[in-house]
Amino acid sequence: MKILMVLTSHDQLGDTGNKTGFWLEEFAAPYYIFKDAGAEITLVSPKGGQPPLDPKSDDPDAQTDATRRFRDDREAQQALANTERLADVKAEDFDGVFYPGGHGPLWDLAEDRDSVALIESFIGADKPVAAVCHAPGVLRHVNTANGEPLVSGRKVTGFSNSEEEAVGLTDVVPFLVEDMLRQKGGHYSSGDDWSSHVLTDGLLITGQNPASSEDTARALLKQL
Repeated sequence: MKILMVLTSHDQLGDTGNKTGFWLEEFAAPYYIFKDAGAEITLVSPKGGQPPLDPKSDDPDAQTDATRRFRDDREAQQALANTERLADVKAEDFDGVFYPGGHGPLWDLAEDRDSVALIESFIGADKPVAAVCHAPGVLRHVNTANGEPLVSGRKVTGFSNSEEEAVGLTDVVPFLVEDMLRQKGGHYSSGDDWSSHVLTDGLLITGQNPASSEDTARALLKQL
């Protein structure tokens, strides 16, 4: 079982002067769900090398068992520091793909042609695609073989407008995940803010927020 994890390379939080990137819990929790299930994991990012970590996800109150395990795991840290380039991988070499969130993907992966083509290749080959929190934003320009938005008519979730408002970034992000999914024809739903909410519709698996990261990973494993 080979799973690809795609991380952001973007580290600027709009024009705020603050940093962003990927959210540690949304990487670490799925990583260990996959690893403990015996999966072979490959990490990639648009630029390759070390993806930027959202500094807020390193705060003490954002830590979980998975993030603490990662901090003690030199092998995982080494793998993360040396991600391959997204442009160099092909869907045919993997069984499924997982996109961790953080605000970074809204700027780079959502607009990345290699990422769009990769997701379309996975779906075209009947292989599952999973994304959590802000990462469903990567589906913005992904279409089905007949040219329709991939999320159109599907049950989907992602970081909610109310959660974005709660973190004070509604006017900073390039687009709101919930609004985009609705505009593309997705049947968007969310659970309570900050609670786990995961939806599977065919090959597409989406999770709402950091609390959903483990359940989103488990849903991908179930598909495999």
